[in-house]
Amino acid sequence: MTARAALFSIHDVMPSTLDAVERIAGRLQDRGIRKLTLLVVPDTGWDDRGLERLAALQRSGAELAGHGWQHRIRRIRNLRHWLHSTFISRNVAEHLALDRQDVVALMQDCADWFAAHGMSTPTLYVPPAWAMGEATQADLDALPYACYETLYGLYDARSRRFKRLPMIGFEADTRSRALACRLWNGVNLLPGQSAVRFSIHPMDFELRLGRHLRALLEREWQPLYYGEMLAAKPQAQNPHNTVT
Repeated sequence: MTARAALFSIHDVMPSTLDAVERIAGRLQDRGIRKLTLLVVPDTGWDDRGLERLAALQRSGAELAGHGWQHRIRRIRNLRHWLHSTFISRNVAEHLALDRQDVVALMQDCADWFAAHGMSTPTLYVPPAWAMGEATQADLDALPYACYETLYGLYDARSRRFKRLPMIGFEADTRSRALACRLWNGVNLLPGQSAVRFSIHPMDFELRLGRHLRALLEREWQPLYYGEMLAAKPQAQNPHNTVT
């Protein structure tokens, strides 16, 4: 049986989560998964030692992606944001707390942070909680990123195509969240799908779906980087699906 293609990402990479991120990266590498992506949150207190550890992870095969700026909000902006915060994102969907101009500025600041610390600008940007907010397709195309991830797939800003791609997640600290995640994962793991995205958060192995995650990692996968996934077979879709 041919191994199913998969993208593996570790979210919320910041100084306070580096220990857990390194453990997860080691666990994945032990399973032969060396193509993984680290979603880095810039304005979270990085020092020289933390940056050295991040560079070591990159040397081991991980690619770096931008993931917001502080990964937290200071206010609930409107009803849509309140609903999203209550049922999905809690206090992390920082794009939803901002207007369009500030969302674009945040994404540019994220790209500039990598350059300011001697790293290449990431090709991938993933908004916290996959909530892009008011950024438009034209905004995404003008920013320095080549690819954006949302809840439903990937937007390639170079070709202006959207590729639908199922995603599975494991961040469940309550029974209701665990049930919702298991149902979501079950649908997205149905046979017939060509590929899947693994969305792993720093505490997932200790939360309610840790056993589920470990069992899935025992399967055979064909790990890919995001760029490799996009290059596999372009799929024409409405690019406005990316702005959620």
